Amino acid sequence: MTQPEPWLRGTLTEIPVVQRAVLHALEMAREDVDRFCGDLSDEELNARPAGLPSVAFHLKHIARSLDRLLTYAEGAALTEEQLASLHAELEPALSKSELFAELHASLSCSAARIRRFEVSTFDHLRTVGKKQLPTTVAGLLVHTADHTQRHVGQAVTTAKVLIAARQ
Repeated sequence: MTQPEPWLRGTLTEIPVVQRAVLHALEMAREDVDRFCGDLSDEELNARPAGLPSVAFHLKHIARSLDRLLTYAEGAALTEEQLASLHAELEPALSKSELFAELHASLSCSAARIRRFEVSTFDHLRTVGKKQLPTTVAGLLVHTADHTQRHVGQAVTTAKVLIAARQ
């Protein structure tokens, strides 16, 4: 029997509710990617069935977008390295082990960064991107969860298509 999803396990009860929900979403992302994408080969990770973005793209995008979103939430501008990383997301992935290592490291680092936010800062104004679009710390934290889950869903769907094509 599999265990319930992270948000139903009664964990992280010492963490304020917004951060707890975001952390549970990141935990679920790790579990779903490992479960549904972990058996794909390097070739399958980079495949684009029916022109879909590759699983590798989604995994790189999750890892790197978490860093960018949390940088904005922390009130900082993106670095040249982060911008270069953004532009490199569509390039073929490194090896499977490097791809999963980047994702896992990003999820762990992001969780630590999320834990450091004080609830009293959630309504602090922040801006995003070149256009400096307005949001708040809480808006960015919640978006890290929904954006990550959106790309996990796409990666899992693509992985299922690839696995079905094996048969």
